[in-house]
Amino acid sequence: MATPLMNSSRDCPPRFATRRSRRQSLGGRVDQVAQLLGQPLMPWQKDVLDVALEVDSKTGLLVYRQVVLTVPRQSGKTWLLLCLMVHRALGFGEPQEIIYTAQNRLEARKKWEDDHVRRLERSPLRHKFTVRRQLGQESIRWRNGSLHSVSSSTDRSGHGATLDLAVLDEAFAHEDARLEQALKPAMVTRPEPQMWIVSTAGTAKSAFLRGKVTAGRVKAAAGMQRDSAFFEWSTPDGADPADPATWWAHMPALGHTIDQDVIRSEFGTMDLVDFRRAYLNQWPENGGGLVDYAAWEALTDPESVAVSDAVYALDVSIDRQWAGLALAGRRADGLMHVSVDDRPELPGIDWVVPRCQELSRRFGARFLLDKGGPAWSLVPELEDAGVKLFKPMGLADVRQACGMFLDAIADGSLRHRGQPDLNNAVRVAQPRSVAGEGGPVFGRKTGEITPLNAACFAYWSAASNAYNILDSVH
Repeated sequence: MATPLMNSSRDCPPRFATRRSRRQSLGGRVDQVAQLLGQPLMPWQKDVLDVALEVDSKTGLLVYRQVVLTVPRQSGKTWLLLCLMVHRALGFGEPQEIIYTAQNRLEARKKWEDDHVRRLERSPLRHKFTVRRQLGQESIRWRNGSLHSVSSSTDRSGHGATLDLAVLDEAFAHEDARLEQALKPAMVTRPEPQMWIVSTAGTAKSAFLRGKVTAGRVKAAAGMQRDSAFFEWSTPDGADPADPATWWAHMPALGHTIDQDVIRSEFGTMDLVDFRRAYLNQWPENGGGLVDYAAWEALTDPESVAVSDAVYALDVSIDRQWAGLALAGRRADGLMHVSVDDRPELPGIDWVVPRCQELSRRFGARFLLDKGGPAWSLVPELEDAGVKLFKPMGLADVRQACGMFLDAIADGSLRHRGQPDLNNAVRVAQPRSVAGEGGPVFGRKTGEITPLNAACFAYWSAASNAYNILDSVH
């Protein structure tokens, strides 16, 4: 296959992306900033900014409050972010508060100094700002009053009065949403706040980024064009990592700022897992998670269905932004089946009670919940809606359920349909520390684990017939 001399957005489209609408956009203005600074944007960068900076025709304000971008290493995200931040500082009419973070303060300060300050000090804009380098107060102070600061990646950061633009670079380093939650309150009162979450693929510990990627893929596939925009350039599983055609198809900066011979050299010298993550933007297949993902994947049966002993179970994340609803039952061949409810309303929990009510009315379904989990707070609403509930699970039940579920994966006695939400939850599952003795319990640091917890609870109940013989809470 002949390779192009240079990638365009047409030659190297994103694997997942929020589609461009007919709205006006400020993306072209950022490209003007890039040209002023001496390096025009690449096609992929223009495409991202054209969507991310769309303006609502009725309000004149930015449409997207959050932008999630994941691309291979050396793709040019640093330049995109700098141009975005400069445009934000100078192009919004009033002073803007901008915060930049990376995996830790040391790395954030280094990037700010090397990639932001030094580049701007050599630009035609060098007379429009001053720089404060004092430790803990690092900032670019624009003459118009805008402030471009560095922040630590901890939950104590970002508690200023207002914040217009937050950039969470290298988001793979965050294990939870503490930084996001710390920054959000300062953005609530601002008319056009945006939070950019940017990274290459992470590891098993990258729960925060994994959740954003999962939600972004779902929203992009559903064609959603409000509130949150998502862009991902990555290589699908199964593509040959050694084939230059794979590189050209999924690395948007190839031919612009990266040379094919350089990638060939990197492939020859790097560990394959590291190469896949860095240059193909692929997540590790299992990443040291609690569940053997290869074993789980081998149990896929797209036609699997339960014919008896069906039980529904529900789980909700700690931040109440995610929920999982699952069914388990016995197949005609005697094996156990698990599946999760297919729905477009991710993330959030507003769909839960109406959906449970629908299933209860149509099939007489009853639902199982962990009394010690966040889902238990929905009991009053579920009862008011006429939904039947089984007696709740206690901690000992949850321990037993997780152990039985892991055993079933190991011995091959269950089947699933290969649903993306459930697959992803299995892939990133980590153990949770709980008091007392017993087996592992799936952690709740990331909301995307909820489909797995729900499937695990339903499986335990259906496989052991534990709750078909007990009274409900009614």
